[in-house]
Amino acid sequence: MTTLTIRLPQSLKTDLDDISREENKAVSDIVRESLRRYIAIEKFRSVRRKILPFAEAQGLLTDDDIFKALS
Repeated sequence: MTTLTIRLPQSLKTDLDDISREENKAVSDIVRESLRRYIAIEKFRSVRRKILPFAEAQGLLTDDDIFKALS
């Protein structure tokens, strides 16, 4: 594992500390989980941007269109 140092506004640090106490979790665990989620979402968005033109070409414009195509 590696160490990362970041600067936070005091209000964000206070909120993070509050959540840490409420959930009885280490701040570093909360930050790691938040980064994992953020990275997963960004990877999904990247894949979505790449395949969107192909889906649109097939007439798949909405979630309902995809559901109907898979049903």
